[in-house]
Amino acid sequence: MADDLLKDLHIAVTRPIDQAESICDAILLHGGKPTLFPLLAISPLQDYSAFEQSITLLEQADWALFISTNAVVNSLPRIIKKFGNVPANLKFAAIGHQTAKELALYGIHDVLTPHSRFDSESLLALAEMQDVANKTVFIFRGIGGRDVLADTLKLRGAHVIFAECYRRINPQTDVQALSSLWQQGQLDAVIVSSSEAMRNLLSLAIESEWLRHITLCVNHPRIAELPLQFGLNVLVTEAPGDAAMIKCLSQVVVQHG
Repeated sequence: MADDLLKDLHIAVTRPIDQAESICDAILLHGGKPTLFPLLAISPLQDYSAFEQSITLLEQADWALFISTNAVVNSLPRIIKKFGNVPANLKFAAIGHQTAKELALYGIHDVLTPHSRFDSESLLALAEMQDVANKTVFIFRGIGGRDVLADTLKLRGAHVIFAECYRRINPQTDVQALSSLWQQGQLDAVIVSSSEAMRNLLSLAIESEWLRHITLCVNHPRIAELPLQFGLNVLVTEAPGDAAMIKCLSQVVVQHG
């Protein structure tokens, strides 16, 4: 239902283009004005030979953990091509519900996911992730992801194999577009949905005056850590999902009130 919760609030959305549509639609529905400014782009690998080598042991593995929807999209077609189907021996886990939904498109419906926060720590806290001694766990992710999942599982006695199947790049070379919007009174908040996107933003904009005057809205306390160290204005959502982000953005309206 349309309303004016975000009336005339100008918001830059830094998610990858193919992941930004739902939040942009929600912002428009509530009277806000979104601008796309992706700070991450997902790209296939130029060479999948290492990935193909890594999954040779998949039929002997116990768990397949998927970090993101991108991990599913960039791995499952190759797995199915190699084995003719998804290996029946595997149990599946995903960081969040969107990733689980993506797995369902490949016929995988019994997927372990965290119940509240969708991150590595929440997945590791589940009972099923405690008893992994001598189990082989595949982690499907992009190149250079966080290691907390693998490190913790190894400490619990698991044999961990990375299957890196995509890479993340920063499509932006400067933040002139955001600076111009702010100078025109058309930038109040910036949504940042990953730590890597935040690092990309700060590397380009940390010396920019406008960054001190807008609010960064993030969906996890970990993403807030670095900008808070620089004394920037940061709001953290109370939960995952677009509805929680809209509620977070509404606080910016109140602050401007």
